[in-house]
Amino acid sequence: MATHLFLSWPMKCLFVISVSLASGAICGPTSGEERSASPVILETNGQPDVAFWLESSLQRVFPHTPPGNAQLQLLAARNSRLSFQACLKNLGQGDLNAECAVLGADEFQPRIRYVGLVPVHHLTPNTDFAELDGIEHLPGLVPDYLVPLTQVTSLGPTESRSFWITIQVPADIRPGRHDFRIKLSVHGASRHVELPVTLDVGALVLQPRHDFPVIHWWRGEATWDYYRTEMFDERWWTLTRGQLENMLAHGSDVVYVPIFFSRRETFARPCQLLVVNEPRPGEYEFDWSRVRRFVRMCQEIGFRQFEWSHLWIYWGVENPIRVYTEREKKYVMLWPPDTQATSETYLRFLRQFLPAFHQFLREEKILDTSYFHLSDEPGSDQHVENYRRARQVLRELAPWMKVLDALSDVRYGKEGLTDMPIPLVSSAQAYIDAGIPHWVYFCCAPQGPWINRFQDTPLAKIRMSGWLLYRLRAKGFLHWGFNYWHKIEREDLTDPFNDSSAGAWPMIPYGDPFMIYPGPDGPLDSIRWEVFAESLQDYALLQSAGISADDPMLTDIKSYADFPKREEWITQRLRQILKVPEQP
Repeated sequence: MATHLFLSWPMKCLFVISVSLASGAICGPTSGEERSASPVILETNGQPDVAFWLESSLQRVFPHTPPGNAQLQLLAARNSRLSFQACLKNLGQGDLNAECAVLGADEFQPRIRYVGLVPVHHLTPNTDFAELDGIEHLPGLVPDYLVPLTQVTSLGPTESRSFWITIQVPADIRPGRHDFRIKLSVHGASRHVELPVTLDVGALVLQPRHDFPVIHWWRGEATWDYYRTEMFDERWWTLTRGQLENMLAHGSDVVYVPIFFSRRETFARPCQLLVVNEPRPGEYEFDWSRVRRFVRMCQEIGFRQFEWSHLWIYWGVENPIRVYTEREKKYVMLWPPDTQATSETYLRFLRQFLPAFHQFLREEKILDTSYFHLSDEPGSDQHVENYRRARQVLRELAPWMKVLDALSDVRYGKEGLTDMPIPLVSSAQAYIDAGIPHWVYFCCAPQGPWINRFQDTPLAKIRMSGWLLYRLRAKGFLHWGFNYWHKIEREDLTDPFNDSSAGAWPMIPYGDPFMIYPGPDGPLDSIRWEVFAESLQDYALLQSAGISADDPMLTDIKSYADFPKREEWITQRLRQILKVPEQP
């Protein structure tokens, strides 16, 4: 869907006033006491007109999804957040206007958003169809981004659509059963139904996740390119703050600080927070004011951990990171892109930069809560030797700097070349078998049975992320794609509402480059981002309940490829942990 279509939609308030049931034939439940396993059907002149039903957060509602059940039972710990969907299908030949409201749930602070559709032009390759969601609908339109609307127009014939409803469960709420209703209206309040929701709240109070850092790389240049701001102007800072608030709210608790531009392609407007001047050849001056403002803004948001730019270019450790300076109102690199990794040119820069960096971290009192990188995704053979040489440089010039990097060859861990390896999930077993502590990541790959979160990855599979990370004892998680809205390795924007592959399918499957969409004045969440946040909440739930990674309830999880991928498994384990019996 083109961006301008949703930008013109009117913003509505979150709630509407309840009115009594109006005339019109209604089949199915209308209160919390009357239950049905069928949708509610509203008829006009004896003919089915609209079907209404409810779904969990783990079922995508495609444009031709058939109606489901009109009742829904939810499970939650106290002090948690959860989402579900209110759905409708146009059974007639005309168009419909629809409105959604939540009744009798003020204590849960319900938030309603409408689910937008985006095109997925190709399925993820190299993947068994059983591992994909919507195989009967795709290629085609996929529900993904969430718009803050409670009322929409022009629901066409045969279309199924949904509203995404998020509720907050208070920490002090009474454990037990709570009932409320979802009101769905079509063509005004005179024709509506009310669908019952039962929320079973366990006694457990969810505690914040701890000792498990989560990182998503954000891109500052994507923000000023998409929103057409100036570099580092006040609107850019405001938009960036909103994105990072969103990031923290979804469980990603380490913030990337782009003191350097981490890409290998040349940008005319690189997002480099650190101002570097070269008054004389080989002599450098550093202005930390923008970096300091960014760090303190992040601390105000609630971040306490910081991740810093790589010092060598990815995929081989063959060249230094690109460092820009401003000359004659243009950004130019301090050295040619093909400069050797440990050349005297770069070593001279590091001898001046690293002490200044160390001093800044100590002044801001964030040295002990910082994560450092050497180079991203080096491979095997010669890359190992390149990495070894660069690591020795850091040991000599910055012995205070411990590094972690995305790298999969187990040699990096066995030889202690990095302090915390981050293998791809498909390579993690070698680290598990060797007993080497590690984080994990996925990025474009692996495809097939492995955990990932593409736009055709089943939502229940995405929700299993937290369970896998807990059971398999990962020490942290890293992903590159928070708001990568450019075409890959180009300073050209893609339209995220029309292409979620950075213009690079099949190398990059749909959905990998970003978790949020650019809304008119800030980020729009994706369903995948919401469900991944739920998975991190599951991780916190396991911690809060004191469940061991070896607990028998988790033994079905064998690896990042071999694990339960059904919503029913998650529901059963939540009931077991929350000690909530199943309702009759």
